[in-house]
Amino acid sequence: MLVLQDYIQKSFADRIGGDKFGKGNEVYKFEKIKRAKAQALKEKPGIPIIDMGLGEPDWMADKEVVNVLSTEAAKRENRFYSDNGSYDFKEAAAAYMERIYGVKGLDPATEINHCIGSKPALAQIPAVFINPGDITLMTVPGYPVIGTHTQWLGGEVVKMPLLEENGYLPDLNALSDEVKKRAKLLYLNYPNNPTGAVATRAFYEEVVRFAKENEIIVVSDEAYAALTFDGEPPLSFLSVPGAKDVGVAIQSLSKAFNMTGWRLGFVAGNELVLKAFSYAKDNHDSGQFLAIQKAGVYCLNHPEITEATAAKYSRRHGLLAEALGSVGFKVQKPKATFYLYAQAPKGIEDGPRFDSAEDFSQYLITEKLISTVPWDDAGAYVRFSVTFEADGEEEERALIDELKSRLHGLRYIW
Repeated sequence: MLVLQDYIQKSFADRIGGDKFGKGNEVYKFEKIKRAKAQALKEKPGIPIIDMGLGEPDWMADKEVVNVLSTEAAKRENRFYSDNGSYDFKEAAAAYMERIYGVKGLDPATEINHCIGSKPALAQIPAVFINPGDITLMTVPGYPVIGTHTQWLGGEVVKMPLLEENGYLPDLNALSDEVKKRAKLLYLNYPNNPTGAVATRAFYEEVVRFAKENEIIVVSDEAYAALTFDGEPPLSFLSVPGAKDVGVAIQSLSKAFNMTGWRLGFVAGNELVLKAFSYAKDNHDSGQFLAIQKAGVYCLNHPEITEATAAKYSRRHGLLAEALGSVGFKVQKPKATFYLYAQAPKGIEDGPRFDSAEDFSQYLITEKLISTVPWDDAGAYVRFSVTFEADGEEEERALIDELKSRLHGLRYIW
């Protein structure tokens, strides 16, 4: 058995570490958070963790959506592979893009395709564009899978930092001529995870000009695009003139319709990019279950589901921003997403010092039983999420009051 295991160990591809795969001591940050939670509960039994690290909705999908799934799952004709998706879903997606974002004229047959959640789409697109030596541009902090497949294909990832002084928008002018010449893909994500920042129409217009001048394809990850509030209108990259000439938008039903585990989204935009994506998709999967797509049609025709969800997040953000501000954090309520991005302190007077956001996040878990997600990619920040479980406004206020109580009295060093 040992000989066989050695044989397998030597067979791992270089892209995942070769014969060193699985032998490293590095622990993924989310695993560190999980371990710290377990240790904190063990050392402080009876004190509940306030979990503000969750990156998925606390609500279930609406009852009507579940009913559609149940009804459609019982139909014999829905048992088949859907391959590149049902036309009904594509039509609903085209109508949704026009209704919510003002994107007119998308052809359901050639300019839209479904995906099994946005993650596979983000991962599959490099397969049809990236050759060894090509560059993918991505923003950091951000979703690591955006860069992983470019690296696996022999490409290079150039990271563009999201800084507070730039409104957490990337500085396209900071890229060198060599990078712009070799770049094939530009990935964007707005409203942004983890910063909660929103893109402006002017920024997207700049992106279109940049893409045309440098012959770069834009991939806009819009998982949170409809979750806006406080007067911020939903905006897609495709909302600006010329965007469809240079790229695509990836919409997801996971966050907007509380359907994370259902795995359903769609890619919309440039016909050639869609044609290539569909080719890659054909070689990866056989399509999402048709009953789930039917439920997706219901969702896309009922945007009030998203509006109710966004109103909840807005209310919770208001409470959270006030509470954090009152105990010394320098925060503002975001205009979208369910994330609040806060600078991590360098230490606490008469207490510990923090060399990174991860240090501070670990302190919050172990000492205060407050779970957050640290980001050290472009400065030291922690991400609070308002998807904590609370049944109604009274429980929301009680939980935020408890958070405030646990943080009260700490004198932060900034």
